[in-house]
Amino acid sequence: MAVMTYREALGQALAEEMERDPDVFLMGEEVGVYQGAYKVSKGLLDRFGELRVVDTPITELGFAGLGVGAAMVGLRPVIEFMTFNFSLLALDQVFNSAAKVRYMSGGQFKCPIVFRGPTGAALQLSAQHSQALESPYLHFPGLKLCTPATPADAKGLLKAAIRDDDPVVVMEGELLYALKGEVPEDRELLVPPGTAEVKRPGSDVSIITHGKMVHVALQAAAKLEQEEIDAEVLDLRWLRPLDIEAALATVYKTNRVVCVEEGWPYLGVGAQISTLIQEEAFDYLDAPVVRVTQADVPMPYSKNLEKLAKPSVERVIAACHKVLYR
Repeated sequence: MAVMTYREALGQALAEEMERDPDVFLMGEEVGVYQGAYKVSKGLLDRFGELRVVDTPITELGFAGLGVGAAMVGLRPVIEFMTFNFSLLALDQVFNSAAKVRYMSGGQFKCPIVFRGPTGAALQLSAQHSQALESPYLHFPGLKLCTPATPADAKGLLKAAIRDDDPVVVMEGELLYALKGEVPEDRELLVPPGTAEVKRPGSDVSIITHGKMVHVALQAAAKLEQEEIDAEVLDLRWLRPLDIEAALATVYKTNRVVCVEEGWPYLGVGAQISTLIQEEAFDYLDAPVVRVTQADVPMPYSKNLEKLAKPSVERVIAACHKVLYR
């Protein structure tokens, strides 16, 4: 095992896949000379040249469209959005082109493209630059979506995404890039679509979550342990396709569920998980599913208000107490 940061693991995944397949290339704002806004592409321009590490103008719609066209004719573009908040300018190409081309061509074209970058809140980036945008992307058939929470998953999920023959959205945690962790020294480290992982086994309550919120859930579980409450933490990793078997297995095991996500509550990821449990495992529940989300407001700029708006360890603990009737 090697110890590296989340950003280094993403960079290693890009480098290994670009070495493995000459059709893979990276394109986005400041990915080359500046080495990426979060330094994920450090050293790639020197290593692979400007034809495969392409700096673009500030035009998300334009370079997303270039990427879709390149994917349709056989290349494997990795499109970096400086933040997924900026991807809103490119959604026509993502939703109406990338996600639909295989269906609309009757399978004559495929679109092996990756859209990646940070999502969610950081620190005082205010309403327009703090949005967790999983739910809008998940609504469209034809897209796959994953959310790495650890350096090992960052590498394994990105490599799997690049090798996939359909468009994959890789949403990275904006505050996770400096996170360190063990990463297997394996060039074939892949986390295939639809594979969740239990990050902490438990028997009393299940916390189902993804991305940055995995760490909030683990902190909450550690504090619950001091109360002799044994919480299981399930990291979904892939939100589409979803690992339904893993989600149901944790329900069967603990009979109590808390869903945690960084996004807003209305039509959120937790709502989808709650529906799945209601339809497939209702008789196994000893309490209604409880959700922990961002407050249903635009993200405030004020430090104090921002803290109140974000999902927190304390709110997760309170939700676990609620389903345990404690």
